[in-house]
Amino acid sequence: MLTDMQIVIMGGDARQLEIIKKLTELDAKVYLVGFEQLDQPFTGAVKEKLHDIHFSEMDAIVLPVPGTNLDGEIETIFSNEKVVLTEQVLRHTPSRCTVYSGISNNYLNQITKNADRKLVNLFERDDVAIYNSIPTVEGTIMMAIQNTEITIHGSSVAVLGLGRVGMSVARAFSLLGAKVKVGARKTADLARATEMGLDSFHLNELRNEVKNIDICINTIPHLVVNAAVIAQMPSHTLIIDLASKPGGTDFRYAEKRGIKALLAPSLPGIVAPKTAGNILANVLSKLLAEDLKNRKET
Repeated sequence: MLTDMQIVIMGGDARQLEIIKKLTELDAKVYLVGFEQLDQPFTGAVKEKLHDIHFSEMDAIVLPVPGTNLDGEIETIFSNEKVVLTEQVLRHTPSRCTVYSGISNNYLNQITKNADRKLVNLFERDDVAIYNSIPTVEGTIMMAIQNTEITIHGSSVAVLGLGRVGMSVARAFSLLGAKVKVGARKTADLARATEMGLDSFHLNELRNEVKNIDICINTIPHLVVNAAVIAQMPSHTLIIDLASKPGGTDFRYAEKRGIKALLAPSLPGIVAPKTAGNILANVLSKLLAEDLKNRKET
């Protein structure tokens, strides 16, 4: 139980609704910022304006999966108001206050460091990333079906990166009958792809490896699918970029070449928000319970 904990949830999409539900069920006192257009009532949750929150009493701040942008603005699907998290806000919180986000950036890292507040990036946890790869894979398959005129079975697919998402995507497309090859830099990843029964290649050879592919799925958050690579792709190739914004694809050049390129960094929240929200809610509630327990023991 999270009785006596005071938590502010700032912005987000439908995934946050599952978090709100879970935390209120555990008897936490929850304040919602950026939810004034949300009709769904939650017992134990109160909608507030940012300036009305008593941050000096907050035990935790829960941000959406993307965290903030580089100006501190927070995504608010259920509000038209501009919500900004600043260093000044964090300095008003007690030293025990922890900031929870899906991912982070230089801005969020800097303000939490300056305010000396703990920042937890949930997507850096293996359990969250692995569970989250399931709806990501399903969403990727959906996008591939909707945006091509061929079956996945028999298609030529290049998956770039063999992290937790890349591995799940490569395995799923292979099981559906696609001819999958994996591009990576680490020799361990190349060996793992071979062990999985997939072809593999070093990313240095990417330009040569895309000449006959139907689908290119990128999971690397760096510009790897650049103009030189796209120039070698067949015109019918579909690029699905799963990396966090701004992705790893030169979308401008892809459009110029007439190649469809889709940026889809938050597929779980789109195709399965309830499942994705439950994954985050379960992990977050455990972390908060551990925090509360440690606080009572000290």
